[in-house]
Amino acid sequence: MKVQYAGAAAVTRQVLVGCEFRYTAEVETAAVFQVQPSGAAPATVLRQGWETQPALDRHAYTDLYGNNCQRLSLPVGDTTLRYDAVVTVPDATEDVNLDATEVPAAQLPDDVLVYTLPSRYCLPDVLGDEAWRLFGNEKPGYRRVLAISQHVHGHLSFGYGSSTPTTTAAEAYAAGRGVCRDFAHVAISFCRALSIPARYVFGYLPEIDVPPDPAPMDFAAWMEVYLDGRWWTFDPRNNAARKGRVVIGRGRDAVDVAMVTTYGGPVLNSMQVWAEETA
Repeated sequence: MKVQYAGAAAVTRQVLVGCEFRYTAEVETAAVFQVQPSGAAPATVLRQGWETQPALDRHAYTDLYGNNCQRLSLPVGDTTLRYDAVVTVPDATEDVNLDATEVPAAQLPDDVLVYTLPSRYCLPDVLGDEAWRLFGNEKPGYRRVLAISQHVHGHLSFGYGSSTPTTTAAEAYAAGRGVCRDFAHVAISFCRALSIPARYVFGYLPEIDVPPDPAPMDFAAWMEVYLDGRWWTFDPRNNAARKGRVVIGRGRDAVDVAMVTTYGGPVLNSMQVWAEETA
């Protein structure tokens, strides 16, 4: 769907996003789900809904990074949790400015400094020598970050199951393969090694105006980089500006925006994700 608002230049498209998880638990297990859109511009949540079988009590809270989370307990036996939302997104790709400049470390806002430091999966201290060897002579700014994103896209081959939940950026880079989170972790590590703030972003990415991917839909991960006083989107996995990004959460790396955190060992029987333009 395309909508032109009267008296405004913005054209939007409407997408349906959501997911379903099916678990089996041997004991009651506390869990946190982080799968709903952040609601931050430019995406707008029109309506959303949760469904659980059996019916479960849950409550919402906002985490350290401002992300929306839901807490509940999985009962003994089988549980299905489903989330759906209808969201409007701009009929445009993310902003690009090849002339955006880097901000010197001494001038970075206090709340941005954390995104220059090593974290659980992003290891600028380990990949620092490689970052300076590859990108130290690049002109600082947007073009250098673009070079990082393009290099990671070319260096890593994408494949489901090619990394594990504990794979770090350094391990993925050495192996030369990974999934979208690994692409983001490596690129973030290179940026931080050059004192460029970079954060991990997790969300839904519908296939709008791009060739369809025959693989099942999944959550997506990319990065945002702080240049010229604002955050800019870069996507090392797809290496292209895209329409329709719906952000779920932001953090230092994937550990801060895990789609599900369980305080125990329930069995995940299946997971489905959808992100598609509505008719």
